[in-house]
Amino acid sequence: MLVVLWAGSLWSLLWVAAVLFRFLSDRHSAGLIAARLFSIETYLGLGLAVAVLALLLPGRARFLPGFAAAALLAFNEWILKAAMTQAQTHGGTAYLSFGAWHGISAGLYVLACVCVLITIYKDQYGHA
Repeated sequence: MLVVLWAGSLWSLLWVAAVLFRFLSDRHSAGLIAARLFSIETYLGLGLAVAVLALLLPGRARFLPGFAAAALLAFNEWILKAAMTQAQTHGGTAYLSFGAWHGISAGLYVLACVCVLITIYKDQYGHA
């Protein structure tokens, strides 16, 4: 049940971010709000992953995509976020623009969303 709630939270945040950029006239403020929401989402996902791991559930192998999702979100939060900030401030970093870093970050976020869906499928249908 928690994984399903996590999946809903992950996917709904994509829509929330789109709405922020669509309806707020200040794109910078929209970006700051969206970034904060994505940070909160990362910590929720990490907490869930640690909780599941701590429980050492039988058949926990089916939750591996969920752990991968948490790792992707953590990478986004602690590595790519810094690169995006530096690129935005300096006009680029490591030969990539802010837009390129943002695209990479968005791609990893969607991949994390897919990993959570795979986790739900494996949990529901018991495939290891």
